[in-house]
Amino acid sequence: MKTIRLVTWVLAAAPPVLLALFWGGLPDRVPVHWGLEGEVTYGARWELAVPALLPLLLLVLLRLLPRLDPRRKSYGRFQREYDGFALALTLFLLGLNAVTLVEALRPGALSVGRVVLAGVGIFFAWTGNLLPRVKSNFFMGFRTPWTLSDPDVWNRTNRLGGILMFALGVMLVPCGLLLPEWVCLVVLLGGVAVMVVVPSVLSYLWYRQKVDRAGGK
Repeated sequence: MKTIRLVTWVLAAAPPVLLALFWGGLPDRVPVHWGLEGEVTYGARWELAVPALLPLLLLVLLRLLPRLDPRRKSYGRFQREYDGFALALTLFLLGLNAVTLVEALRPGALSVGRVVLAGVGIFFAWTGNLLPRVKSNFFMGFRTPWTLSDPDVWNRTNRLGGILMFALGVMLVPCGLLLPEWVCLVVLLGGVAVMVVVPSVLSYLWYRQKVDRAGGK
């Protein structure tokens, strides 16, 4: 686990280092945002510093959150998964920074929307694979009043949520690479809605079933 953490810190430090290395070759106006229709918003070079520093800032936050969690002792039971999530998030943000730099230096070299969708798919699949093993806490996983109130409901909800997230991620990778971007956007939005609503509703139903059974004894 220490190796994974070290690698994650190195990767989180890569975006500002890359930005510094290529700073002199960047134009005065660089792409900073892409719209749903592919339209590009340009800004000053210094605006790239914000996304470049974001992986480090989020990694610091992820290391602080367990200390603030009332269920901090649970993290020892899923530390590998927590570290895996931090690595996945860092790699995803590193990829976004790399795409931005490539487009700033060689406009049109990439189909940004497709690359980002494929990256989101990989991130979802990675994270979804971790969720079934995440234990009850206040910062990671499907946290509803009912999952936080019962360990069994937590486990069932996060197992289902992880499966749905993994399935959505697996669909998004080929979708982002092969299908029209508007189709992928529909798949993404619809998939996220299902992934959030279904486990949340079922967590309530599963909790009510346990309460009703306990009340009937």
